[in-house]
Amino acid sequence: MQTYRGQKSAIISVRARDGVSIDAYLACPEGMGPFPAVVLVHHLPGWTDYYIETTRRFAHHGYLAICPNLFQRAGDGTPDDCAARVRAQGGVADDEVIDDLELFVGWVRGNKLSNGKVGLFGSCSGGRHSFLYACKREDVDACADLWGGRVVMAPNELSQKTPIAPIDLTEKLSCPLIGIFGNEDRAPSPGEVHIHESELRRFGKDFEFHRYDGAGHGFFYWHRPLYRPEQAMDGWEKILTFFKTNLTR
Repeated sequence: MQTYRGQKSAIISVRARDGVSIDAYLACPEGMGPFPAVVLVHHLPGWTDYYIETTRRFAHHGYLAICPNLFQRAGDGTPDDCAARVRAQGGVADDEVIDDLELFVGWVRGNKLSNGKVGLFGSCSGGRHSFLYACKREDVDACADLWGGRVVMAPNELSQKTPIAPIDLTEKLSCPLIGIFGNEDRAPSPGEVHIHESELRRFGKDFEFHRYDGAGHGFFYWHRPLYRPEQAMDGWEKILTFFKTNLTR
């Protein structure tokens, strides 16, 4: 795929059906397109600089990319304030995240610069939410789950906010899936990844999982000691190839 050294970016606000306005960071290549689109689903630390920079990274590679602040409903303050409030409350409800993501999937698909195809990209809790969305909705064309934990959940881990284990919805997965995992991770553990992979295979889903030795949780995060450059760059190459295959043809 062609890279775009010139790009445009902005913070936009989109109003949800209940009247709440949700901010999002939007980045797109210079030009009239049409471009494939990616909705980035941020992790539990929130709407962080990592996700803002990663949104621009997708624009560099030719995508209309958008990352909504999925914690904005937690109240006023900076993105860090909202994220701290959400963590103190035990996270956000799955249904709330799915509804807000649906808003942005529809917004970006209908954008005049879009080619009509949309992928999801999420890591950690965002990887879980990306997979969950692709199982509960049928309006995305590809899904990237980076080390999404709590896809496999024991009955005692379910709650009002997370009432169903995503793995129990595997049969309803509606698009191709790529999974990126570190073999030193504990959430998800290699055993949980194996269970997830077995369920995808059992239902005949279109997926590819890539597991990396010497890498644990968050090994793409270049601002953290978790970063593993060789494994991360190989993982990025696989994700970009996967999206090119499913979003540009």
